[in-house]
Amino acid sequence: MEQKIAGGHGTTRFAAMIGLSGWQVRLGREHGLLPDPDLDGERWSPELAEEARAKAAHVIAAFGNDPPIGAARAADRLAVTLGLDVERPDVEVLVTRGDLRVVSHYREYPVYLRRDVDALAPEAVAEVVAARKGPLNDTVDAKGAARILGWPRRAFDRIAAEREVTPDQLGRFRLSDIRALGADEQLAARILDERRRAAHAKALKEETRIEDDVRGWLLRCTAYVDRDADEPPDLTAARRALRALSEARARTDATSSPH
Repeated sequence: MEQKIAGGHGTTRFAAMIGLSGWQVRLGREHGLLPDPDLDGERWSPELAEEARAKAAHVIAAFGNDPPIGAARAADRLAVTLGLDVERPDVEVLVTRGDLRVVSHYREYPVYLRRDVDALAPEAVAEVVAARKGPLNDTVDAKGAARILGWPRRAFDRIAAEREVTPDQLGRFRLSDIRALGADEQLAARILDERRRAAHAKALKEETRIEDDVRGWLLRCTAYVDRDADEPPDLTAARRALRALSEARARTDATSSPH
C-alpha cells in the first residue's frame, strides 16, 4: 500500500484523492490538464492535490472513463462494428491520414481513445481496408471472419461447416456470407452462451485449484498444531490464497447462468 510521505502523495494516492484512475492522471499530465508533482518531482503536495480536484472533470471530459486501447484492439472493435476484416495496419493508415489521433503511448506503442475509434467514419475505414485488400475486398479468410464476428476461431470453423458456408479455392469466404452469420440473432445468442459456459468451466477449474491450495495450508496448520511439523505455515501465503479464492469465486459467479 502506498504511504503518505513527508506530506506528499504518490501517483496512486493522488489519483484516488482527485477521483481519477492512474491512466487518467497520466494522460492529464501529458496533455497539460493536470499539474506535475511539486515535491522532488515525484509527489504532489496536499495543497496542489487539492487544487487539482477541480481539474478532474476536465480530464474526464477530454478522455472519458474507458482506458485507451492499442491498434490491435481498435482493429478488432472496428471489425465487429463495421463487418469488415480490419487489421492493425489499417488503424495505422487511418492515423497517418488524420482520421484517428494518437492520444498517448504505452510501452512505446500508440494508443487511442475508444470513443475516437467508434467515431471513425465507416466510409473512411472501408476505403482503407479496400485499398489494402484490392481484388480480395469482397472475401475474407477464416481468421478475418472470426474477427468480424467476434467469435473464437474454433467456433467459426465449426459453425461454417455446420451451416455449409464454404471457402473458395484460396480458402476465403464471401464477406456477405459472414455478415449473414453475424446477423443471425439466434446463432449469436448460441455462441454467447457457449462462450459463457466455457468461461464458467474455466473459472470453476481455477476456483477448485485455489481451494486445494487453501486446504493444503490448513493441513500444514493442523500439522503444526499437532506437533507433526516444526514450523507454522506461512501466513502471507494464506492471505494471498484467500484473496485469490475470493476473486476466483467472483469470476465463477459472474459467469454462472443468468437464469
